[in-house]
Amino acid sequence: MKQIITLFTALLLLALMSFFVFKVYTHAKSYEEMSELIVQKHNITQLSQNQLKKIAQGLTFGLYDGYELSLKEQHKAQEVQEFFKQKAEKYMLYFVATLGGLFLFYFILSLREFTILMALSGCIALIGGLVTPIMMLSIHKEVEYLGDVVLSMESKGVMGSILKLFENNDYVIGAVLLLFSVIFPLLKTIAILFVSLFIHSRFAHNLVHFFKVLGKWSMADVFVVSTLLVYFSASKGEMSRAEVQMGLYLFLSYVILSIFASILADTLLQKSKNI
Repeated sequence: MKQIITLFTALLLLALMSFFVFKVYTHAKSYEEMSELIVQKHNITQLSQNQLKKIAQGLTFGLYDGYELSLKEQHKAQEVQEFFKQKAEKYMLYFVATLGGLFLFYFILSLREFTILMALSGCIALIGGLVTPIMMLSIHKEVEYLGDVVLSMESKGVMGSILKLFENNDYVIGAVLLLFSVIFPLLKTIAILFVSLFIHSRFAHNLVHFFKVLGKWSMADVFVVSTLLVYFSASKGEMSRAEVQMGLYLFLSYVILSIFASILADTLLQKSKNI
């Protein structure tokens, strides 16, 4: 009975983790959409119109309040943007707290059960990290009389970047990113789950060599994200601004879980050989 309750609790935490990842994704996407909306109001055309409204409001001694209404709309949009950002950060903290709770099952579950739990957790984090934006890059220029003009803004995500590369006919780079960021991590997670579920089968032991070879690529996904992060950070200057999004934390959570699950699975295999 105690074992059933423990497993049910673990599954419940996995379900909660999935829910929190979904909420992080939805609020991060909403933050992205609001950011794009705000950027549209900071282009040269919109800022020029705002300056004309300001002049008109001054000449009419406030009878025309178009400029004031534009400012209120802008402030409202920024408040909504900040709301979605805070929500995404809050659910990300919930995700981390739930993940911390799952790690406590190391002292309760068997090694095999805990390995499966970590692999499933990693799979959830991986899916969230792949679809959630990881970086937002905007190009700014200070223009006299207009102020801060946003020339362009683009939100980067792993899957979004891969799809865009394929759309732009950059098949080689897109294929490399797809291989190292999606296919290899998925294969690694499937291998860990298979070994954990069928630890006593002959095929599971034959999978050891493949599992270890695949493990050599376990940091490739980190390399992809780190490369993007270094690129955007290096580009950061007076005209460019980069902002880390929640997808990066989800993706890095997967990396940590994947490494931990790999160590557990290897330990599980070694113990099964000694039985």
